Amino acid sequence: MLIDDTLLDSLAAEAQASPRLRMNRDLRNSPADGSQRMLNALERGTKVPVHRHRNTTETQLLLRGKIDVMFYDDGGRETARLRLCRDEGRYGVDIPAGTWHSLEVIEPAVIFEAKDGPYEPLGPEDVR
Repeated sequence: MLIDDTLLDSLAAEAQASPRLRMNRDLRNSPADGSQRMLNALERGTKVPVHRHRNTTETQLLLRGKIDVMFYDDGGRETARLRLCRDEGRYGVDIPAGTWHSLEVIEPAVIFEAKDGPYEPLGPEDVR
């Protein structure tokens, strides 16, 4: 699969039409692929709850647009905010396992996300 403007434009159009204002595209090659690799198109106004992945690191790389990635302490207080913007030379973040985080879309964006191991749904103890 070629990851180009045609694919990103198509995914962004799907995100615009989605009630959640986001859409992802699975990049695994088969059901036996135990990784988590995806493109995620994000529109302004999408709501990504504060959450954590206790057993995996998450890497986010910005392909287009602009987002803020926020980090929180166990009490729910924001501890850091990083702006990802290609024009400003800030391309991605690596989020350690167990770290509370979320994001805010500043300009419609597409990110590449990767996590270790197979998909594990978040439990209620991992979402705020």
